[in-house]
Amino acid sequence: MYEIIIALLIGIDQLSKLWALNSLQKIGSIPVIENIFHLTYVENRGAAFGMLQNNQMIFIIVALAASIFGLYYIHTKKVNIIGKAGIILIISGAIGNLIDRVRLGFVVDYFDFRIIWQYVFNVADVFVVVGTILLCVYILFFEDKKEDKKQVK
Repeated sequence: MYEIIIALLIGIDQLSKLWALNSLQKIGSIPVIENIFHLTYVENRGAAFGMLQNNQMIFIIVALAASIFGLYYIHTKKVNIIGKAGIILIISGAIGNLIDRVRLGFVVDYFDFRIIWQYVFNVADVFVVVGTILLCVYILFFEDKKEDKKQVK
């Protein structure tokens, strides 16, 4: 079941990137809200915020390891819906960007919130960030509760 959700999320990511490749690559940028939010085509050869440029093998290994561990974890451990959602989103984002790295040699980015920062990102990045936040919430507020119950018995 988790794999179906992950596949659907990856599909959403890949379709949005296909649109960016086919539409934005030719024109560069479309202002949605002038000087605030644009759809801007960027080829990111690094990690978050363009760090570690041209180190594709590192990103491929990390994405594969995180995905394998995440799938193992949600299938073998008791994790509530918040933790599972976080893991599923992280895996989906990691694999979505992994597909780009392997297929294209870079990650396609296009969300450009100019009023907030200078960085451009994509749906997979949103999945990873939201998934990480959910996983942190799970770890901070729910994981310890499970351990506390074991100690009381």
